[in-house]
Amino acid sequence: MFSLFKRKPRGMPWVHGPAICYSGYREGQSPDTGDYPSYEEIREDLRILARHWRYLRIYDSQRHAELVLEVIRREKMDFKVMLGMAVAAEVSNPNCPWGGEYADDVLAANKRANNRELKRMVKLAKRYRRHVFALSIGNEASVDWNDHMVPVERLIEFTRVLKRKTSHPITFCENYVPWRDKLKPLGAELDFISIHTYPVWEHRSIDEALDFTKENYFSVKHHYPDKPVIITEAGWTTTSNGRGIDPHNASQALQDRYYRELVEWTDCEQILTFVFEAFDEPWKGSPDPHEPEKHWGVFTVDRKPKQVMRELFPDL
Repeated sequence: MFSLFKRKPRGMPWVHGPAICYSGYREGQSPDTGDYPSYEEIREDLRILARHWRYLRIYDSQRHAELVLEVIRREKMDFKVMLGMAVAAEVSNPNCPWGGEYADDVLAANKRANNRELKRMVKLAKRYRRHVFALSIGNEASVDWNDHMVPVERLIEFTRVLKRKTSHPITFCENYVPWRDKLKPLGAELDFISIHTYPVWEHRSIDEALDFTKENYFSVKHHYPDKPVIITEAGWTTTSNGRGIDPHNASQALQDRYYRELVEWTDCEQILTFVFEAFDEPWKGSPDPHEPEKHWGVFTVDRKPKQVMRELFPDL
């Protein structure tokens, strides 16, 4: 077994293994409406994922996350979970293409909501201490195109609160670009760095994809030579209506190739990598059923394996 951490920060052992992002929302369900997957639905999902993956990444500390952790505990599943925070905008971001400007009262309410989310994370991390292996203080909340911008100073504040109140390693999950400059003060506070890399969103062909992923990874690793750097999102969508991704650059065959090349490289280098993502999620993006945001799963929304998973799951 290989240890990702040379010095095991905060006393947490961590070995390389297969990892995947999990969000279990099915047809008619959405975090925006509060329609959550049931215990039984999450159990069904995790029984599928337990056949291959060891690490799960979840995105918030709300009802869905609590149910995931409760299923793992009750059903005695061998998962380790990266628990996340769903953070709302605390400052406006006029650079967001789909709207990131908010009234002052909305931003103030969001800040209070983020404080409540932080408290929920602390409670879940303590309650499910054996099942949670790391904490993330947010997801893509500092990159220049996002609609939920949180100042770096507040991310540092979240980190320090968690250091006082929990014993888990702490990270922040973000696109590779801000790690190279904007997030350096935060990086100094964290136990490890977590990056996202999406060649297909940046109009790379499949022939360029793995080299582009490597460039992204090593450009960040160069800035944090003494910290572990992992990948918390990397994947390939299987359908696109042309919104941000050319339709010809989205297919199950392309996903299959990128997944296999990514896993082969990261296994060889012992880079913990969370594939994005387990199941397609219809609630995401626009109402168009071919919206690329809806189709990143290695399984369809009805829990059938796509091409990349058919060899591993021939009976589904």
